[in-house]
Amino acid sequence: MTEHSSEPVWEEFYKRYYWEQLLSLAGIYPESKSLVIEFPDIERYDLELATELLETPTKVLDDANNALQKIDLPMDVTLEDAYIRIVKLSSRIDIRLLRSENISKLIAIDGIIRKATEVRPKLVRAAFECQRCGHITNVFQSGNKFVQPLECENEQCGRQGPFKLLVNESTFVDAQKLRLQESPEDLRGGEQPQTLDIDIEDDLSGLVAPGDRVTIVGTLRSYQREKNQIKSTYFDLVLDGLSIEREDHEFDEIKITPEDEEVIRELGSSPDIYDRMISSIAPSIFGYEEIKEAMALQLFSGVAKHLPDGSRIRGDIHMLLVGDPGIAKSQLLRYAIKLSPRGIYTSGKGTTSAGLTAAAVKDDFGDGRWTLEAGALVLADKGMAAVDEMDKMAKEDRSALHEAMEQQTISIAKAGILATLKSRCALLGAANPKFGRFDKYENIPQQINMPPALISRFDLIFILTDEPGKKRDTDIAEHIMKGHYAGEINAQFHNVQSSLVTQDQIDEAMEVIQPSIDPELMRKYIAYSKRNVFPVLEGDARQMIIDFYLNLRNQGSSDPNSPVPVTARQLEALVRLAEGSARMRLSNVVTTNDVNRIIRIVNESLRQVMTDPETGKLDVDMISTGMAKSQRDRAKLIRDIIRELQQEHEGKAPKDEVLLRASEAGIDEDKAEDIIKRLKREGAIFEPRNGYLKST
Repeated sequence: MTEHSSEPVWEEFYKRYYWEQLLSLAGIYPESKSLVIEFPDIERYDLELATELLETPTKVLDDANNALQKIDLPMDVTLEDAYIRIVKLSSRIDIRLLRSENISKLIAIDGIIRKATEVRPKLVRAAFECQRCGHITNVFQSGNKFVQPLECENEQCGRQGPFKLLVNESTFVDAQKLRLQESPEDLRGGEQPQTLDIDIEDDLSGLVAPGDRVTIVGTLRSYQREKNQIKSTYFDLVLDGLSIEREDHEFDEIKITPEDEEVIRELGSSPDIYDRMISSIAPSIFGYEEIKEAMALQLFSGVAKHLPDGSRIRGDIHMLLVGDPGIAKSQLLRYAIKLSPRGIYTSGKGTTSAGLTAAAVKDDFGDGRWTLEAGALVLADKGMAAVDEMDKMAKEDRSALHEAMEQQTISIAKAGILATLKSRCALLGAANPKFGRFDKYENIPQQINMPPALISRFDLIFILTDEPGKKRDTDIAEHIMKGHYAGEINAQFHNVQSSLVTQDQIDEAMEVIQPSIDPELMRKYIAYSKRNVFPVLEGDARQMIIDFYLNLRNQGSSDPNSPVPVTARQLEALVRLAEGSARMRLSNVVTTNDVNRIIRIVNESLRQVMTDPETGKLDVDMISTGMAKSQRDRAKLIRDIIRELQQEHEGKAPKDEVLLRASEAGIDEDKAEDIIKRLKREGAIFEPRNGYLKST
């Protein structure tokens, strides 16, 4: 293209391709000032113009905006402040691949909004009044530095001030600053995610929040670093945002080709799809088929429901693994994150509530103002978050999980910022028992140092115990040794030139730890299923779930002293798991086979977690209150005994007599001692002096 103005070319382009959109914009102007233009349309119209737009965007965009603002419309509207917004650029650049040759070019960048300042007015045309003669001089502001006139424009005056800024006469535009971070799934192991600052103006500001996944098109600028008024030879990169596209669809970052779709559909129709899924999750870890099956269901998840009254029922499945050290819990978590199309892994000891949810920070990015920074659960929105060593988290940090798990939002009220961020993710947690190993005769909440209110929010809880057994130990040992052998000969084949190892030997050795479905295909399969499959419970399946739930509830209805076996929370978990089972085979109908499968898994979880070791009955209170009904009844009995003895002994109950009466009531001494310790810990009773108890 020559150096002359491209305005006529743009005008012709608008009339040919975007006339309808122009008329729509004129109808709602000035509420909206943007005409969204797809880049492929410009290429189709004039390839030379499209190339020049990429190479010299500042000049070409000025011409395009001028043509838009001057265009003749069949209505009494002039689009004097309208802009074009270019979307769908043919190629996108990773933040870490930005180089000096990209400066002043039009580029598109993907990522997650990590920080966002509040929207504030920015001065674009400053009106200055000369204090000597009263003449008004206009100065256009560019960049971040405030520019004043050098001298008065009035020829009779011509002095160098003083000048007064007339705010009412000046022109402002809404502006916001964003920080974009690379998507975690694009990073190679151990890489630090890189960021890029974005400046946006006018009707683009206020559109996105921390945690949103976006594609931003803009012109890359460079600004010289300056410290203590000393200029550096290094420059910082900033993107002048031209358009923002939010990724509303799940897993848009995973591209599925028609060939992939064919493979996925074929895989979904295979009769052994469940077995193949289970064998594709952490094949290097022996056993745990039931847990791997539950993890597969969690990866597919149920369907989120939006009800007419505005409420939302979550579809994501939360799962907790509790168990002895050294039984591969962390490996299972890491593998699940690897398979999830969008996953974040974090460990309890290195995690704070701000890192999990969102932080309000005050730094140079927001020019000293408070800004929001998204945490792990926000970044994992519509994916999976794995939190290892949940029992090691600080008490106040764990409390941040309550709202995130049930409502799937994170409410922030910090430093004058009130915001609600979305965290629609499945949570996979792992915890170690407080005393090193799991004791099957103790309640879970007491053993894993987590509040019952948090534990009850998990749909499935599995206990992994390390119990010696000759056959199982032999199988595990052989499996581990086969894995190591496969790794050894593979390393020798690639690093030792004189090695006699053949590729056939490696393939044969690797077969043991080879996943049935390639992890990359698995990620695409999960993303395709969550995008396209929305199962509905058929009549028989629905009735089967209701019958199972009622049977469980009936265990507690026959005897008024029986514990409550399950609550409605478990019923919702059943529905979510059944939907996940149907999604796994790409079916839009939940059948009785799906329900049978999940009843087996849920039964196993309930048996491990909610069975009162003393009565053998299911008791939901073990999870929801941290104390089985049988224990609660005994605690009540001991408090009654203390109250009786208080009246007999001038307000203080002798401990020996309390234990004696407890023994007469059928509670042995050790259990009575434990209950007294717990009641003292909870503040229900106290010891006014040694050997005496008093109820509060």
